[in-house]
Amino acid sequence: MSPDISTAPPQALPDQVAALRADLRTARYTVEATESLLGPVALAALRRENPIPARRALAAQSEPAAVLFRLFVLGDVVPYSLVRAVLPALGADGALQLGLVGPASLPAHRGEDDHEADDPDSPLRALVDLAPYSASDDVGEISWWITSDLSELATGRALGPEHVLGVGGASLTLARITPRVAVGRVLDLGCGGGIQALHASRHAEHVVATDLSERALAFAAFNAALHEVDLELRQGSLLDPVAGETFDLIVSNPPFVITPRRAAAVPEHEHEHEHEPAAPGTTWTYRDGGRAGDTLLAELLTGLPVHLAPGGSAVMLGNWEIPHGGDWDEHPRAWLAAASADGVDSWVIQREQEDPAQYAETWVRDGGVTDRDPRWSDLQGAWLDDFAGRDVEGIGFGYLLLRRPAGPDAAVSDTAGTDSPGSHSTAPRPGVLRTEEATGTGTGTLGVHLAESLRALDVLHEMDDDSLAARRLVRADDVVERRHLTPGQWDPMLIELVQGAGFARTVRADQVLAGVVGALDGTLTLAQVLAAVCALTDADPDEARDQVLPVVRDLVRTGMVQL
Repeated sequence: MSPDISTAPPQALPDQVAALRADLRTARYTVEATESLLGPVALAALRRENPIPARRALAAQSEPAAVLFRLFVLGDVVPYSLVRAVLPALGADGALQLGLVGPASLPAHRGEDDHEADDPDSPLRALVDLAPYSASDDVGEISWWITSDLSELATGRALGPEHVLGVGGASLTLARITPRVAVGRVLDLGCGGGIQALHASRHAEHVVATDLSERALAFAAFNAALHEVDLELRQGSLLDPVAGETFDLIVSNPPFVITPRRAAAVPEHEHEHEHEPAAPGTTWTYRDGGRAGDTLLAELLTGLPVHLAPGGSAVMLGNWEIPHGGDWDEHPRAWLAAASADGVDSWVIQREQEDPAQYAETWVRDGGVTDRDPRWSDLQGAWLDDFAGRDVEGIGFGYLLLRRPAGPDAAVSDTAGTDSPGSHSTAPRPGVLRTEEATGTGTGTLGVHLAESLRALDVLHEMDDDSLAARRLVRADDVVERRHLTPGQWDPMLIELVQGAGFARTVRADQVLAGVVGALDGTLTLAQVLAAVCALTDADPDEARDQVLPVVRDLVRTGMVQL
């Protein structure tokens, strides 16, 4: 059995957790310190899932941070006395009580054992991953420690179905795109180890974190206790634990991975492997929704809008299937039709797209199977058969953002519960649904950019062309103009407006549009600027207005022009 299902999660014992917190601070067990100890070569190798250079770099180092990293991240066996030395307040016995370490009665998962067989100094191994974490937000710099189940890098084994992940790429992405304005109530749906809930606690009055997995909630409770954060933890599937409640912010990295529901044919002798990865049909709680195709995300997005308070937003990651011959946004548009009817604005941003073969390779490898494994072909075949059965041509990955407008038009459906704030029967104005493919990334904070764009959807919905033309608009400071010319020629072949922040969008422009955007400094109204540019270029004012205003409206939505 893999360690993540053979050992209990850590226990949040108050006195011992306080001692651990003090020891980690004293040890300077931080991202900055450990990266300095590792050096650039070992650090780059770790990011490629290769721990060998890291073990070599830290083997001779006695600094507490180096020992802690070897023990809790690399999975090395460490003598009892050394654990006691680097955790002086907690002690090795305290680490045992918390469930952080256990006797290394079996050979180490990885690395060298640095004690003799008859040494009374009992060797210990980590039972959980305890890694430093750093980030920054509007409140300031963050330096935390996050516990989770041991990684494949530490154990050399495939992840079990109940594995609780540490802070990975998806967690970091969601943290970066979430707006960090002060709010009342936040819901972290599918919280895992609680990283999003911890972030939310810095700008929310109350945070509710839910997960189907008891094990995940135990890790979340430990991480919250380690950082002296109060979280309300609830167990249950999707929105069941918060029936009848509304929130000012909902964040979710749901188990959206599309996994075949049938088991692949696995040769009989393969089942003799003690650490065999699960076959298709098995659900990894941390990643799989347990539904056919992308229906879990459909279910979640259908039920989520009634849980948004007036002015409330939701920020999610997700996968969606793209049917053969269909548009990439066909499924998200269908899912969000109910949100639009409920007056909720939605924005779907596709960041990546893979074909079924690429997607299958990614998640078969995630399950611990490589192309050298006899199961590789069967597992790939199960995924491809599953996609073929629904005529899937591609799989999209991206962000899904929802916002219920504040104000008199922000009706909350009665199905949210009679006690929900703002609940009444007034029909809201139809929600705005925007879909966009955006693969670039610019400078600045995406969370701020996305929050402003969501608000712009609401404002622009109520603004007709005459009202927009009467506004004194301002071109964003990060927007520049790029011209492509044949050498020696004056007239450009192509003019582009380029966004430096946000998603680094590029918008094709003609001379009139470029002239208008370039002159938007807040001094004149859009109508006045457009009239002046038409006079300079001899463009027809009516035609120019019909062509320019829709583009300017979209530039406002994307933050390239500001109201």
